[in-house]
Amino acid sequence: MNKLILVCLLALAQGLASAQTKTENVILITLDGLRWQEVFTGADSGLIKNKKYVEDVVGLRDRFWHEQPDVRREKLMPFFWSTLAKQGVLFGNRAFDNEVNCSNTMWFSYPGYNEILSGFADDQRISSNDKINNPNETVLEFLNKQPKFKGKVAAFGSWDVFPFIINEERSGIPVNAGFESASRKDLTDREKFLNQLQVEIPSPWGGVRLDAFTHHYAVEYMKKHKPKVVYIAYGQTDDFAHNGKYDAYLKSAYQTDQFIKAIWEWVQAEPQYRNKTTILITTDHGRGTAPVDDWRNHGNKVNGANQIWLAAIGAGVAPAGEVKSKNQLYQNQVAGTVAALLGIPFLQQGKAGAPINLSGKE
Repeated sequence: MNKLILVCLLALAQGLASAQTKTENVILITLDGLRWQEVFTGADSGLIKNKKYVEDVVGLRDRFWHEQPDVRREKLMPFFWSTLAKQGVLFGNRAFDNEVNCSNTMWFSYPGYNEILSGFADDQRISSNDKINNPNETVLEFLNKQPKFKGKVAAFGSWDVFPFIINEERSGIPVNAGFESASRKDLTDREKFLNQLQVEIPSPWGGVRLDAFTHHYAVEYMKKHKPKVVYIAYGQTDDFAHNGKYDAYLKSAYQTDQFIKAIWEWVQAEPQYRNKTTILITTDHGRGTAPVDDWRNHGNKVNGANQIWLAAIGAGVAPAGEVKSKNQLYQNQVAGTVAALLGIPFLQQGKAGAPINLSGKE
């Protein structure tokens, strides 16, 4: 990349950083494999009544169905559509040609998370979900090297590959993922109880714990340590989809929406975080739509699995709501946006995607 382009990218990052310096803390959240279709239109009419994927069709329809997409999306994700849509911004409704895409060509988890966190696709080296330490520096590791954020970065994930994606060994960032217990000194009574409960309640999957543990470990850590940068990666939506359980997929999406609501309400009640915190929310990949069974799958052989979405609320975010103008964003812009919100350019030698302007200012 030539020097002129690098200079322009640096100027853009610095400009956005200046516009968004009200942000002092960032919470990055991902929902694994949640389709943009459910986010923007709610329960899928072709799946919610399909007994192949739903055990209690009547009960699920009573809970999540309505003929109007605007109503049923709020039934599924009430915090998103009652609060975030009014106070924040949502990108990715392709009905309005508002598109967010992966730039990697793999369209599954590790490549997606690398792109989210490192700011660029690395299809040559990140081409599987194997537990290999990420050779790329993530924005979490980058921020943890800055004096202002040193020791104030943490990550929590339901999938047991996250310590490798974040390269916990090299980065020194505490990562609680998979079936790990809280292990720091002076555990709270709640952390001790979560440690006990996690052993006693089996997960349906070998490498992914239930999201409630990830959520409560993260919240308890934030209450105790007051970090400035936190990454929380929920995983149930993807695993229930792979299992063909559309009812559990919807219920998990609803519950994660409620987890995010709880985080937002806690943030707004805490002096250190109130009106100084931005929450960014996205997904690692999409899923298929046709044939119907492709909703269970993703990867580069599944049409639409590169289609994702992004939402934000908090400091530095203009209340634009659902963006209905034609636009193209990419997954590789998330990392740069996290850093820019905190006033620090993250360029990755010109490889990272440009930060997204969430402030509404030119």
